[in-house]
Amino acid sequence: MLKQSSVSVNTMLCLILCLILVACNGGPSPLAPGGSTTITLPSYMRQGYETYHETGGVARPANAIDVFIVYSPESQTYMPAVIQAFNTASAAGTNPVTGQPWGANERPIFVAGQDPTTGSSGTIAQGVINAIIAPNNETVYHPTILQPSVSHWLALVNFNVGRPIFDLANIQPTALSPVIIGIWESRAQAIQEKIGSDQIGWDDLLAVLESPNGWCDYGLPDCRRAVYYGHTDPTVSSTGLSTTISEFYACARQNGFTERELTLAAVRSDAVQDCVRDIEELVRHYSRRTEDFLEYIARGPNYLDFVALEETDLICLNLGAQQGDETCNKPQEKLVAIYPAEGTFWHEHPFGIVNADWVTAEQKAAAQVFTQFILTAPMQQLVMQQGFRPANSSVPLAYPFVAENGVDPAQPTTILDVPPPDVIVEIQQSWALVKKQADVVILIDISGSMLDEDKIGQAKLAAKAFLDEMEAGNRVSLVTFSDEVITRVALGSLETVRVDIDRTVDNLRADGGTALFDALYEVVTELNQQDSDNRIRAVVLLSDGADTASDEHQINDVLRAIEGSRDEVNPVLVIPVAYGSNADVQALTSIARASATTVQSGDAASILRVLQIIGSYF
Repeated sequence: MLKQSSVSVNTMLCLILCLILVACNGGPSPLAPGGSTTITLPSYMRQGYETYHETGGVARPANAIDVFIVYSPESQTYMPAVIQAFNTASAAGTNPVTGQPWGANERPIFVAGQDPTTGSSGTIAQGVINAIIAPNNETVYHPTILQPSVSHWLALVNFNVGRPIFDLANIQPTALSPVIIGIWESRAQAIQEKIGSDQIGWDDLLAVLESPNGWCDYGLPDCRRAVYYGHTDPTVSSTGLSTTISEFYACARQNGFTERELTLAAVRSDAVQDCVRDIEELVRHYSRRTEDFLEYIARGPNYLDFVALEETDLICLNLGAQQGDETCNKPQEKLVAIYPAEGTFWHEHPFGIVNADWVTAEQKAAAQVFTQFILTAPMQQLVMQQGFRPANSSVPLAYPFVAENGVDPAQPTTILDVPPPDVIVEIQQSWALVKKQADVVILIDISGSMLDEDKIGQAKLAAKAFLDEMEAGNRVSLVTFSDEVITRVALGSLETVRVDIDRTVDNLRADGGTALFDALYEVVTELNQQDSDNRIRAVVLLSDGADTASDEHQINDVLRAIEGSRDEVNPVLVIPVAYGSNADVQALTSIARASATTVQSGDAASILRVLQIIGSYF
């Protein structure tokens, strides 16, 4: 616990905090984050990828010691303001922690930060690994401080590099958030009434899936047989990784493994993997980033019944607040947090000071000062206002940690031990074996209108790039339509059909009318008739959306076909990608709404993001 050395320091920091909070609440502030980059990056950094642009708009003192921090997307809610407050005090000539003037032999410290250029905590951890063992890799980061969402990633960096890049025994937590399961309040209450307990575990969630009539056995109106669950990719997402480890812990306990720490033997056990596979059967679709779920969760139970989140994400949703660059769309029904009875993890958003050849002893000492600063009471109060629990125990827990926001300040009561790094790696590798696989139809519009604005060329590139994102265990087919609907490549495992799909896509030519409704009806009906073998079922539609040639079906037929799988454990998802300035967005939106997805833009500027979002579903 840190104490302030003088009343004047408290006054100064409180003033900075007040200015920042006014800015966060929409009022004017002379310390509003932003401004141009005022720091010259070292030559060893990858220009254009490592930006470290976040300096608070404060001018860098000429003799400053530079500290570079790369942080997780979740920290974007508070880190720019913390950097701004620190740089403001430092540039004014005072040590931001002690409040005393810099000594004659001391240099000011200047902090520059960024969140990931792409990806999440796993991406920035991999970037540090690459900077050490594969410096020519496309993804590299050279920070002084790495702040992922959870320290799992710091341990994995050490493991993959083969030496202690981070001193794990002295890693400093800075903002706490437990991993929870966000569930609609009505569904949580229905489960609690059914089991006669307020504490819900993975067994209770699986019981809904295994119940003969699904949610209808739990007394819910407008119920359905299916259970929809979502979580992120554990190879790049902190929440996805912690959730998957938690699933393995729960299943290990169910199958007689009693060790305090999860072991390789438990992870490799067929019985444990079968149990995790049962949990993964609940998944409607995956996502690469939690932010993608935040965008769509407001659609309510028709989209997902429950989703793995950090507690701070759930608070953001219930408040309809802003999380960095992402807007949390407030749902009509409140989400409440399940702290799984079997246990969960704290995401502690640790400061890991990097021990690598690009970090000097001066920079390490300066990084310690910045670490002390974020733990000061005013900065911890700022952190708490953004939905994180303070890591400084002297700061009392207060709003927004109230029941009205769906959280329980007394939880979690059971915390899981972080497994050894080799076990975490094994879990990541096992995920390909236990995750839910998919059957995906790529449906491409090759009508004459796709010649306009080179929409057909963009669709070809998109189809092939989309397949690059998919895992080999998924099954894929290729169907095209113009005046008629043609199955070009029948459904088969990606590794066996990829060459045929690539060759066929290269040879596609655009001509004729647009039988969109006939094509969608045909492929959705065929997927509905497939023995799904408990697989995600989806249609990725690449089209400008203007039907001109359907002679058998209209849009209402398509909507009924999509809605016909609503009660299935694996409903058919239709994900439209709209090409061109004259796309029939109204028709495509109706189609997307029927399967609780959304229309994606297929223009050249956004196609990479679209592919990342859609590819991560499977």
